[in-house]
Amino acid sequence: MRAVNGISFSLDRGRTLGLVGESGSGKSVASLTMLGLTRSPNTDFAGEVLLDGVDVLNLPETALRDIRGRRVAMVFQDPLSSLHPMHRVGWQVVEAIQTHERVSMKAARARAVDLIRTVGIPSPESRVDAYPHELSGGMRQRVMIAMALALRPEILIADEPTSALDVTVQAQILQLLSRLQDETGMALILVSHDLGVIAEHTDEVAVMYAGRIVEHGPGDVVIGRPLHPYTCGLLGSIPHVDGPRTTRLTPIPGSPPSAVRLPEGCAFHPRCVLAQRSCELEVPTLELVEPGHRIACPVVAHDRSLALPALPAS
Repeated sequence: MRAVNGISFSLDRGRTLGLVGESGSGKSVASLTMLGLTRSPNTDFAGEVLLDGVDVLNLPETALRDIRGRRVAMVFQDPLSSLHPMHRVGWQVVEAIQTHERVSMKAARARAVDLIRTVGIPSPESRVDAYPHELSGGMRQRVMIAMALALRPEILIADEPTSALDVTVQAQILQLLSRLQDETGMALILVSHDLGVIAEHTDEVAVMYAGRIVEHGPGDVVIGRPLHPYTCGLLGSIPHVDGPRTTRLTPIPGSPPSAVRLPEGCAFHPRCVLAQRSCELEVPTLELVEPGHRIACPVVAHDRSLALPALPAS
């Protein structure tokens, strides 16, 4: 079984890449692998994860620990399960600082208070001594962001940072990430299944399906003028609050395949209305269809008039 297969992208400083797709498409596995967090005796890797020319996947665990948090940090999907329930949140931020820097407990705690204040948690002097269960979901997510930013990393990977939050808190978290990115110049990988979030907050978008990237390009192009049938299907199934109430959604037929039993050829062909016989035989590769815009669909790549209509995410 290959949870992720043949994905490739690059990210410059200060830029934001949106990694989007249905649950099970391989977004989180790809993110964890970038930090070497999927290593196990039963896991095989091929390829490279280059950080300023150094292959992270070939580094020993001691060298990886030095990179995690200090150069590349991650905000995990579920803060309640990621934060230790038996330790105060301030101590957990302090631990992240003292793991990489030789500073006193007093200095690290002062920085923890400042970080908690920076991410918008009220009364940081008292909240620093709270346990995770004493905080709301939005506050726990902000604590995770504070921990991730404690050492001013060059790259931040945010895995579904707003998936369990209400719309108001979701907007606050995304605005916070954008502001901190502007202040620090860090690169951001934003992992989400919410195309509205991706459209608003990314420079580039990579759409994943069954462990592969099927469309990749500038955010306004991929979201505004999608070409791959899967991307078009995702956008066509989104309800629009400003559209006619009688407008019917157009769902993608069928269900995503199991990673254990992927179809031969293009993994999307059993659900694709444009599928041809050749789609069942060959795994498509990303083809350049316009500057910076690539799709893994030879049918549409060779005749772009076949691209399905899709409304841009609102």
